[in-house]
Amino acid sequence: MTDLEQQIARARRQIVSDGYDMSVGEVISLYRDGELIINPSYQRLFRWHDSQKTKFIESLLLGIPIPPIFVFQKETGVWELIDGLQRVSTILEFVGVLVGPDAQPVPPSELEGTNLIPALAGVHWNPATDADSKGLTTTQQLDVKRARIRVEILKKESDEEAKFELFQRLNTGGSRLSEQEVRNCVLVMVSPDFYAWILELASAADFTATVPVTETAKSEQKHVELALRHVAYRHVPYTSGLDVNEYLDKAALQLARMPESDRGAEGLLVQATFRLLAGALGADAFKRWDGTRHAGGFLISGFDAIAHGVSSNLSAIQNLTEPEDWIRGRARAIWSESVFVANSGMGVRGTTRLMNLLPFGVKYFKP
Repeated sequence: MTDLEQQIARARRQIVSDGYDMSVGEVISLYRDGELIINPSYQRLFRWHDSQKTKFIESLLLGIPIPPIFVFQKETGVWELIDGLQRVSTILEFVGVLVGPDAQPVPPSELEGTNLIPALAGVHWNPATDADSKGLTTTQQLDVKRARIRVEILKKESDEEAKFELFQRLNTGGSRLSEQEVRNCVLVMVSPDFYAWILELASAADFTATVPVTETAKSEQKHVELALRHVAYRHVPYTSGLDVNEYLDKAALQLARMPESDRGAEGLLVQATFRLLAGALGADAFKRWDGTRHAGGFLISGFDAIAHGVSSNLSAIQNLTEPEDWIRGRARAIWSESVFVANSGMGVRGTTRLMNLLPFGVKYFKP
């Protein structure tokens, strides 16, 4: 047997799966009875717009086939939703049984009108009455409940990390979730405590003061990605040629197993780093310096070199007489340094940037 054949056989043994069609009504009952669970942290990523929710419910009413959902069977036999959050949550919210991440009931949703069925505007799940004609009829409710959905099951005999791989394969490369949203869900699977910790770092006042992100970027968890990047650079050496997102995927799984005591020390260091950067430059910390002022928006090259350089030399910098003044001067001067300029401009690949700017930043910010 060749190496390829052996590796394929070994990988297949790691994944034990099953699957069958169920009615939407059965899925609702499983959730209501606690036999299908949605991790609360996943629900925070539930961000379909009302129009998307409406189109999905419309598909159920019209009998249009819908994509399968994927679940992981826990040791108790309970199913944990891996993929299909948007679809399942939309159904549960519309029917009025969805419980939010704060353990409180989510108000039932109402539909919008569509090009195909304008009369859906304002329609809700509760049965129609003479005083309220916007509810679904019993027949329409049954149409929704009897709609079929394929459930693919990753059984409990599967390798523990198989669900992480499956989740990434199903979600990476599509438009449903950003790379970091996918990564967050994987982190929740591996270590909810680590995910909560990295989210806390990303939400700290000094961190957000230096890396202000738009609401859209925040909804895609860009601030969490930046916090993860910063910690990863310090603990997981970047491998030459590895795609940046692949590197972060690998680093995230490795860092998620960091002992709690190490997380505590690392958290204090990260906080101290961004406290100095916020005091020295604030929102201009990672913006280009043109010789007279900071201009433009946040630049990832500046973040990579400056934040990593400062944190790697934090103790020595803190011992300076005026550490914030020193950081301000070095951070502004870096934009004219030849090595930095050569590896931070347009067209520079992320792999090249990391290989060159991370070690450069460490040397450049050494007092």
